[in-house]
Amino acid sequence: MTSFKLSRRSFVGAGLGTLGLAALSPRLLAQETKDVALQLSWLHSVQFGGSYIAKSKGYWSEAGLNVALNPGGPNAPVDPAVVTGQALIGISAADYASASVEQGAPFKIIGVAMQKNPFVIASLPDNPVNTPADLVGKKIGMALANTPVLQALCTINNVDINQIEIVPTQYDAAPLVAKQVDCLLCWQTDLPVAMAIQGVESVTMLMADHGYAVHSQTYIATEDSLANRRADLVAMMRGEVRGWNDYKADPKAAAALTLEMYPDQGLDLPTQELQAERQVPLMFSELTEANGFGWFTDETVAQNVETLGLLGRSVTPDLWDRSILEEVHA
Repeated sequence: MTSFKLSRRSFVGAGLGTLGLAALSPRLLAQETKDVALQLSWLHSVQFGGSYIAKSKGYWSEAGLNVALNPGGPNAPVDPAVVTGQALIGISAADYASASVEQGAPFKIIGVAMQKNPFVIASLPDNPVNTPADLVGKKIGMALANTPVLQALCTINNVDINQIEIVPTQYDAAPLVAKQVDCLLCWQTDLPVAMAIQGVESVTMLMADHGYAVHSQTYIATEDSLANRRADLVAMMRGEVRGWNDYKADPKAAAALTLEMYPDQGLDLPTQELQAERQVPLMFSELTEANGFGWFTDETVAQNVETLGLLGRSVTPDLWDRSILEEVHA
């Protein structure tokens, strides 16, 4: 059976020697570079392409920051790195952040990269799932750990989850392609991309379009950092904003940069290009068009609180803090 897994400046100028150091800004000469880290939520891929652009174009270094982009993954959880100060900012999600806060973590969400949650129900064109109601009578392949996600979608849309057959599967599109299941619960930017690269067309129903509001790829920082390291947080987020705006303008360039920066990650260009393209509409919206990248409102927070409640998370709007973004986009 075919596997469809997806592995999740120099100065130029003839007169410089004559002008000497006196011509350079004393502020630049005296500026100290601070070492800080951004803890990513998963292994390196174009999923974090805006951050790669920010680093490669010097958006952080010109602000006096040397930002390390630390990969996440099964053995590199985000929360401990942020709590201990190993990373100034971490990439998380509202459900994970709220769970950590329940356990006493001093986190605040200071920005939202993905305006729409990337969870989709993926199906094949000859047996499509276009709405939550279409799930009735279907076999859905998914990790059992995501049952609360499916239950929340069903609750929001008045669908009886007991009328859906849940089939435990690995995170692989092969069971769908082989028609062992009718659909899959997955991310818009991975298994459907893997299928497309193999020439298999799929239908994706974005759960965010049917009431499932959970902020994903969120930026988290500690309350202590918000109180004592605001300038660094603003500089880091300003670089992120610039990097992601560049990403939106040229996703293919972001994909190429990803492979250039991380050639040993087993990534291929066509997959990264398609993933980058499909990620753009998740990260940019009318809200970001009006207010800037990473924005969130009291209304979107309220929607998140409601959906998180269905996932068993006890969370209040205090988890979100927009003050850094307000300074960035002022």
